[in-house]
Amino acid sequence: MNWAIGALGALLVAGAAYWKRSLSLSGAAAAILMGTVYYGAGNVFWFGTLLLFFISSSLLSKLGKRRKADLELSYAKTGRRDAGQVFANGGIGMLLVLLHAAYPAEAWALLFLGVMATVTADTWATELGSLSRRPPRSVLTGKRLPPGTSGGVSWLGSAAAAAGGLLIGAGGWLLAQGAGLEADGLAYSAAGLVGGLSGAFADSFLGVTVQRMNRCRVCGRLVEVGEHCGQPASRAGGFAWMSNDLVNLSSSLIGGAAAWLTAALL
Repeated sequence: MNWAIGALGALLVAGAAYWKRSLSLSGAAAAILMGTVYYGAGNVFWFGTLLLFFISSSLLSKLGKRRKADLELSYAKTGRRDAGQVFANGGIGMLLVLLHAAYPAEAWALLFLGVMATVTADTWATELGSLSRRPPRSVLTGKRLPPGTSGGVSWLGSAAAAAGGLLIGAGGWLLAQGAGLEADGLAYSAAGLVGGLSGAFADSFLGVTVQRMNRCRVCGRLVEVGEHCGQPASRAGGFAWMSNDLVNLSSSLIGGAAAWLTAALL
């Protein structure tokens, strides 16, 4: 029955997201599969936390859409998520759901909380940080960077990352209560906050150090995409195989570990 409920719920949410153009067709298919597993192998804690990330992030992607339009041309991924981005954001969480089903332990839930806090914090930081009136600064050198540059951070974006991580931590605790799980509110909230911030800053660090970056031949901007201003962009740094999705996966692992360690120390 749980699998049927998960499939129906995922179909409704993914269908609405596709209609609202928050998901591409491949992204909707991936979301249906993921949602089915999250509820079928898990419960409302796992599925509800995934929804917290997805719904809040989709709503924020619509905020200031016109101001973000130019910046999105530089990003490898835009507000409409495809299957690759869906799995990059939720694939590790799906694995943790299955591990918890096979070998029940709170550690899996805390790791999951950190993973979801990371993707939420990173998305919130991008969506709100791009609206900052002050230019971002390099996470490595502190120098000012053009808006939208990978590795750039701002006070607004950092505050948004903290809020996103805290939402997942506190929301996850409430959902755990609804699922009948034993969970400490302080530990879960702190795990979400620390895990989210750790993962978001790790994403920025990896983005500026190892992610493949290209330079537009026309405007000279550093971009994640292979084509900009209607022309192929030339490689400017990072590893050729280190895509944005791999950076997201790596930072999620870091955020998950930080969340688990935070809860263990409390």
